[in-house]
Amino acid sequence: MAKSQESEKTKIKLRVKSYDHKLVDNSCRQIIEVARRNDAEIMGPTPLPTEFKRYTVNRSTFIDKNSREQFEMRIHKRLINIVNPNQKIIEALSDLNLPAGVDIEIKLG
Repeated sequence: MAKSQESEKTKIKLRVKSYDHKLVDNSCRQIIEVARRNDAEIMGPTPLPTEFKRYTVNRSTFIDKNSREQFEMRIHKRLINIVNPNQKIIEALSDLNLPAGVDIEIKLG
């Protein structure tokens, strides 16, 4: 019986990404407030590992190869699970106005 009850539970997985960790935290806070107003069961926000993209570039075009610059981009990620969402929650999340630079992936499952 326990397996049949677990399979009936549906989830929405929200994966929030941004280059700025403050934007990610504020966006997660807004999503959680909207979900709580609509009486949703929330799990998260769970911090996922920060992704690093590193680039090394020569400072000059063809002279002095030993002189290089290194650049880094950090992508901060959070995971929020909403258990047993109803139609109100989905509509409220779609109407949510989030700042520029924040990417959200939504998976139903």
